[in-house]
Amino acid sequence: MRVTTSPPAFLKLLAHEQRWHLLAALSGGDLRVQELMERVGEPANLVSYHLRRLREHALVRERRSSADGRDVYYSLDLDRVAYLYQAAGASLHPGLAPATAAAGPPPAMPEPAAAAGPAPRVLFVCTHNSARSQMAEALLRHLAAGRIEAASAGTAPTRLDPLAVWVMAQQGIDIRAQRAKSLLDLGEPRFDRVVTVCDLARETCAALPEGVAAQHWSLPDPAAVEGSGEARRRAFEDTARELRTRLRFLLAALGPGR
Repeated sequence: MRVTTSPPAFLKLLAHEQRWHLLAALSGGDLRVQELMERVGEPANLVSYHLRRLREHALVRERRSSADGRDVYYSLDLDRVAYLYQAAGASLHPGLAPATAAAGPPPAMPEPAAAAGPAPRVLFVCTHNSARSQMAEALLRHLAAGRIEAASAGTAPTRLDPLAVWVMAQQGIDIRAQRAKSLLDLGEPRFDRVVTVCDLARETCAALPEGVAAQHWSLPDPAAVEGSGEARRRAFEDTARELRTRLRFLLAALGPGR
C-alpha cells in the first residue's frame, strides 16, 4: 500500500538548518536579534525571517525589553518543542507515543542523576533582588532537593516583596528568612551558572562574575504590575509558573556531564 501521509509540519519546519541553529541558540536563554546574528552567522533579514516562521508555529515568543524598549528578546518554548517532538513520533507509529502525549505537554522533565563532586552553584540576578531572583533561588533549591546550590542578588537591592513570600507559600516554600542583597554581599564564591531574570540587570550591569556560563530569562517584573490586589497576585503567580518551567529545563542542563 502506497504511503500518502506527509511529515508533520513541525519536522519540516526544523529541517531547515538555520532554524535549527536558532532554536539551539535560544535553548540556552533569551537573546536579541543582534545576538542571534552573532550566534548563527547570518544577517538580520534572514534571522528575522526565520524567527517569524518559528513564531508562527508558537515555538518562539518575543517580549520587548523592559530596560530598552527598542530591543526585543526572543525565547524558546521548550515545553511546546518537547510536546511536538513526542506528537511527531506518535504520528509515525502509536508505539512511539509517550503516555502523556494525548494529554498535552509533559508535566515534568526527568530529574538529573546525582553526580560525584561538589554540587553545581547557580546565581540568579535581577535589579532589586525583591521578587524574580528570590523566587528563582527558592524554587531551584526546592526542585533540586540538595543537588544544586542556589543564590540570588541584585544590582540595586531593596527588600523582599511580600507577594513573593505569599506566592512561594502557596507552593509550600517558606522564603521569609531570605533577604535582598547585592552582588558584593556574596563575596567571591565560584558559580557554575549565572542567570539574569531582569532585562535592566542584564543590559546595564558590568559586575557579573566573569568566566561563568551565563544565560538570560526575559521575565516581566511582577512587582511593577499596578491595579487590584487580585491582578498583582496573578502577576506573581504567572512569574512563579514561568520560573518553574524554565527551572525544570535548567535542572536537566545541569545534569551529569553538562
